[in-house]
Amino acid sequence: MATLTATPPRTLPAFLRHRGLAKLLLLALAAAVLVPPAVIRWPDATWPAALTVDLDKPLTGAGEWIIDHRDSHPVFLYGLGHVSNAVVLAVRAVYLTLLAAGWAGVTAIGAFVAWRVAGARLALGTAVAFLACGALGMWVPTMQTLALMTVAVLASVVVGALLGLAGGLSDRLHRALRPLLDTMQVLPAFAYLLPVVLVFGIGVPAAVLATVVYAAPPMARLTALGLRGADQGVLEAVDSLGATARQRLLTARIPLARRELLLGLNQTIMMALSMAVIASVIGAGGLGDRVYQALASVDVGAALAAGIPIVLLAVVLDRVTAAAGRSGTRPARTAWPYALAGAAGTAVAGRLAGRTEWPEAWELDIAAPVNHAVDWMTAHLYSGVPVIGGTADWAGRFTTWVLDPLRDGLLWLPWWAVLLVVAALAWLIGTWRSALTATAAMAAIGVLGVWEPALDTLSQVLAAVAVTLVLGFAVAVAAARSERVERLLRPVLDVFQTMPQFVYLIPVVALFGVGRAPAVAAAVVYALPAVVRITAQGLRQVDPAALESARSLGATGRQQLWQVQLPLARPALLLAVNQGVVLVLAVVIIGGLVGGGALGYDVVLGLAQGDLATGLVAGAAIVCLGLMLDRVTQPTERRAKKGA
Repeated sequence: MATLTATPPRTLPAFLRHRGLAKLLLLALAAAVLVPPAVIRWPDATWPAALTVDLDKPLTGAGEWIIDHRDSHPVFLYGLGHVSNAVVLAVRAVYLTLLAAGWAGVTAIGAFVAWRVAGARLALGTAVAFLACGALGMWVPTMQTLALMTVAVLASVVVGALLGLAGGLSDRLHRALRPLLDTMQVLPAFAYLLPVVLVFGIGVPAAVLATVVYAAPPMARLTALGLRGADQGVLEAVDSLGATARQRLLTARIPLARRELLLGLNQTIMMALSMAVIASVIGAGGLGDRVYQALASVDVGAALAAGIPIVLLAVVLDRVTAAAGRSGTRPARTAWPYALAGAAGTAVAGRLAGRTEWPEAWELDIAAPVNHAVDWMTAHLYSGVPVIGGTADWAGRFTTWVLDPLRDGLLWLPWWAVLLVVAALAWLIGTWRSALTATAAMAAIGVLGVWEPALDTLSQVLAAVAVTLVLGFAVAVAAARSERVERLLRPVLDVFQTMPQFVYLIPVVALFGVGRAPAVAAAVVYALPAVVRITAQGLRQVDPAALESARSLGATGRQQLWQVQLPLARPALLLAVNQGVVLVLAVVIIGGLVGGGALGYDVVLGLAQGDLATGLVAGAAIVCLGLMLDRVTQPTERRAKKGA
């Protein structure tokens, strides 16, 4: 008797079962329905003028209202006025305390703190760093910057910790805070300097507030990350003991998040110091003002003399906070009271001897030799170099072969095609929500009326990110595979990451001329350290057992890299891409000062002319670009887990 077998149901063809292809087919179907009516209604390739919103009148009116009521409205008199006064008093109190301690006292106390946290080696480095600031003739500006940064960092830590606490304890608040933190981190500082100045005027309060807006997000993100990533087993054990929510937070969650909290403090300090020069534009004074004045007169040597102390402060504070997050050998408890007494005694002795100011006879002039070196580089490397050509030739070729085709290609695409490409890329790497967010962010740029400048900026960002990733990944692989290379690279990366962009802007212009190529070069220099650090850290943290298994199977070093390390380090690589995009966007404004044009130039022009509409609209467009690129380059958590 024949056996009857059930016929298996028909299934979709194999190519339709591919998730990415299915998404593209759905998107193509939606485009077939929506695009033809849009093309008939708005046939031009550029963004339709009928779909733009003119914000000039309301923003100009808002600026005029602030100016007219700044000295009379209760919000300013009894609210923001008290905030401004408190900031001024706090900065002045710290500054006068530093001056009263004198150069010997500040150096001794700084060395004591470093010794107490990490030992004698870091204490010696801290003392040398402070002495170098004095030797460069920058002691008083260094104390001004240190006082300003102390208050700004404390305020940033408080604001960031409160936001991070809210996001770490509530999923709803965490989702709500993410776009706010994205905006605070991506919005160029120059874009919100003008409204800050309108409210607080030129001076220290405006500089501190601008620094807090820029430096608080890392503290908030890492605080939330630490609280949300607390060991569930420990939390359950605390709950079983009958602890209240407050006790669980104070005795379990915060101690378990100690490493993330200290890393947040570290990143907040670094980002606050990177604002030193930009804050000088609105009256912050200190080292940033010396850098800004030197570059205004094209004096690279004087700018470097003021930039080096910023780097030294950043490196010292980076090492101290990083050491505080590690458990290691600390000085004996019985020794530190004597060391503290010695540091305080040094400060008092210097004060009584009337030696609080750095002696002028001990100052070194490095401006002249640095300027001679820059002149030599300009004379011998700019053009006429045999075989390889000069740096001006490289810049010209990069502009002709990369930047121009990329910009022209983006401008040639119809506006609806750009939106479709953005939606496709975001949906392929994420979900329909991320695709919708990316498309809406790109469409908002058109609605703001800056479609063409935004595509010009996008071409520069894409080129800079590509160069940064190629160089960064190559250097990171070398650093991850060799401890010697990593040790050699660390001080170089520290200098690149902490040196104010304005300092190396003039040498870049001297070597590459004015235009979009030097803007890209400045962005690469600024973004490269973060990409190298994150990528190298991710590669080093790959499970050694996986590498050992690959070696036991006879895999070569190249095969281990491509088939084991890079796939397992995928989350770190994606984070490196994201940070590369964010940091390149942060230098778009700086690029506008050296011929980059587009949105960066509009932001600078708005600040220079007091045009609130031009500056804020261009800044908002940069934020939208950052949001779009974030969604295009970062998969959702669910997708990342599936790909891991």
